[in-house]
Amino acid sequence: MRWQGGRTGGGGIEDRRGLGGGAIAGGGLGVGVLAIIGYLVFGIDPSTTTQLASQFGGVGAEQQQGQTGTPKDQAGQFVDVIGGNINDVWAQKLNGYQPPKVVIYEQGTSTGCGYGQSAMGPFYCPNDKTVYLDLGFWQEMESQLGASGADFARAYVIAHEFGHHVQTLTGTSDQVRQAQQRASGQAEANQYSVALELQADCYAGVWARNASAVSNGQVALDAGEFEEGMKTAQAIGDDTLQRRSGGRVSPESFTHGSSAQRVEWLQRGYQSGDPASCDTFSGT
Repeated sequence: MRWQGGRTGGGGIEDRRGLGGGAIAGGGLGVGVLAIIGYLVFGIDPSTTTQLASQFGGVGAEQQQGQTGTPKDQAGQFVDVIGGNINDVWAQKLNGYQPPKVVIYEQGTSTGCGYGQSAMGPFYCPNDKTVYLDLGFWQEMESQLGASGADFARAYVIAHEFGHHVQTLTGTSDQVRQAQQRASGQAEANQYSVALELQADCYAGVWARNASAVSNGQVALDAGEFEEGMKTAQAIGDDTLQRRSGGRVSPESFTHGSSAQRVEWLQRGYQSGDPASCDTFSGT
């Protein structure tokens, strides 16, 4: 994937790496449990993030503040360039689009949704409109979940989280929370979570289709690169993760969608390049 010639400074990066993760205050979840959540809940959706926030104990913790701007290392620059490009795409696709803030950190950090840990995986917090990324999660996806190590596969993770920001701006996330409150049970509520996550996958595909056009080719997918993103989508489907953990496949407990669904909606967004094609809620 071409990106190193792309525009820097547009990703809204705050770099908190090296500040130390601190400790979870007040009886937070154990790291082992958080690791399971991190694997089963890739890109924690806004409703799940706020539900979990009260358990992380760090809601009142001292707010950390890192260095704002383009990081000097290659991994940080990648996030900055890709994030800026995603913002450029959505500025064209969504009237009144306002970019999210992006925080990269190690181990743990304070957030507007409580205390966040790297074991949670990448997540978006609607309370402070911020995407939180521990870049070590990429290695976890590749070494333990069988995801692709290609640049686009990593960019897909970022674009998925920006998709949740778009859902917050459009009001979709609030509508989902209201629908979940009216749901007759957990299985029905999970259907709305799945639709929200699949839409974020579709939005990631929309970005990928438009990335080159908004950057004059400076950010672009190489031949075969999109297939690497689909390999990652396949690896992090709920059914695949449940099989990997040794449990039975339980569709009623899905929160992000099956591998086939994640691949389908990522591909649908890429093929159309149009957010209007990302109606994952029909039938829910």
